[in-house]
Amino acid sequence: MLGGTFDPVHLGHLRSAVELQEVLGLDRVHLIPAKAPPLRGEPRVAPEERLALLRLAIGDTPGLVADDRELAREGPSFSADTLSSLREELGRDARLVMALGHDAFLRLAEWHEPQRLFSLANLVVIDRPDFEAPLPESLRELVAGRECDEPEALMARPAGGLLRLTLPTRMAISATELRRRLGEGRNVRYLLPEAVERHILAHGLYRRD
Repeated sequence: MLGGTFDPVHLGHLRSAVELQEVLGLDRVHLIPAKAPPLRGEPRVAPEERLALLRLAIGDTPGLVADDRELAREGPSFSADTLSSLREELGRDARLVMALGHDAFLRLAEWHEPQRLFSLANLVVIDRPDFEAPLPESLRELVAGRECDEPEALMARPAGGLLRLTLPTRMAISATELRRRLGEGRNVRYLLPEAVERHILAHGLYRRD
């Protein structure tokens, strides 16, 4: 599971998903847009539009799935509820992984039922090339004794572990910067999939009024 607002989805998201699948030997990666992210402001574009952009971005890429389960659920988009839904589908013995960026990881102790996340899945923290910060004390307590050194150790059990992972391709693409560029009518070529760029420009998404 790789969640987020995908506001908009960009090549950094997609390359991370592909490399996660390769490094961890995953059957598939579910990219799940958040309908109502609890710890950040409301996305610029409606959930259904962000899902449409995600589907355009993935196209026929093997192993990547645009998953709409958070859009179909009422209330805040709590990751623990999303993982619970996936766990129900896949069974208790499936190796389930939730991936998140280092910036999101720093706030993990503030999430809804953070201990429950580890009862449902293994967590993988993707290092960001432009983001480093020390761990808060509450986070150190939450992850104490859970860290694995290698993907093989993490994937040896269905849930409960934590792995910090540096992916081969470290793409420092910022959705915030993309929204700014799009709002100013500036060039975003080679930051977004071409199909996503065409759709955004054709429909005037992210354009400032």
